[in-house]
Amino acid sequence: MKFTKILKARSIMALVAIFGVAATSLPAVADDLIADIQKRGTLKVGMSTFVPWAMRDKKGDLIGFEIDVATKVAEDMGVEVEFVPTAWSGIIPALLAKKFDVIIGGMSITPQRNLTVNFTTPYAHSGQMMAANTKLAGNYTTMDDFNQASVTIACRRGATPCKAAQKLFPKSTLRQFDDDAQAFQEVVNGNAHAMISSAPKPRFWSEAYPDDVFVAFDGENLTRGNEGFALRKGDSDAMNFFSNWIVVNTSSGWLKERHDFWFKNRSGWKDMVKLEQ
Repeated sequence: MKFTKILKARSIMALVAIFGVAATSLPAVADDLIADIQKRGTLKVGMSTFVPWAMRDKKGDLIGFEIDVATKVAEDMGVEVEFVPTAWSGIIPALLAKKFDVIIGGMSITPQRNLTVNFTTPYAHSGQMMAANTKLAGNYTTMDDFNQASVTIACRRGATPCKAAQKLFPKSTLRQFDDDAQAFQEVVNGNAHAMISSAPKPRFWSEAYPDDVFVAFDGENLTRGNEGFALRKGDSDAMNFFSNWIVVNTSSGWLKERHDFWFKNRSGWKDMVKLEQ
């Protein structure tokens, strides 16, 4: 035993001499997330309700694109799926605190987020769209029209739309809310000129309130996004599995079929949910 300890100590000293690093800075062995999930028999998925990514039907059950995706991931792993609804503003801290295994929630890949979490290859491509109040902004047709201090733009706190609003309309007054429904209601009530959210949500809202709301810029997206699963850093095997799952299900057409069902129009599911969520 003493001889083994001496060898280990000498090995560490050799590494320090060769690489110029302290022993305490050597990388720790990464967690084996895939093994943990299989042993537990459950894939824990962090998500936040966000039409049509994830939402509650009239019975209170979760449905939506993300729900389909996460459910199939779990099925292909041979385990059950457990959804962990989490406020969007705190979803990354909750992942880092190991409240769940992965975020499958329409999270856009950004350099800032990538400093904290790892992202898989994209499995969806969306963008930001704007819904505007007809009375307040009915004659607005350009970006400059909305980029004024007198204009109020609403968005969901901590989400990509708020960052897009700050970048595209820096002169506007930004109002942030905990969820999209609150942000959009400000537009319906005439308390905000417009709100920004991931497509196609603004189009769905405008269809539900045709007299009060319209989709700005003839429905053109303000930005283009790439969404990936978010994982804790340090587990290359988990990253490999989830990324390759996306590759396989992109090639098979399954992801496109599910995305089209939920995003192209609401005909297949609009009677199942209340849009105001």
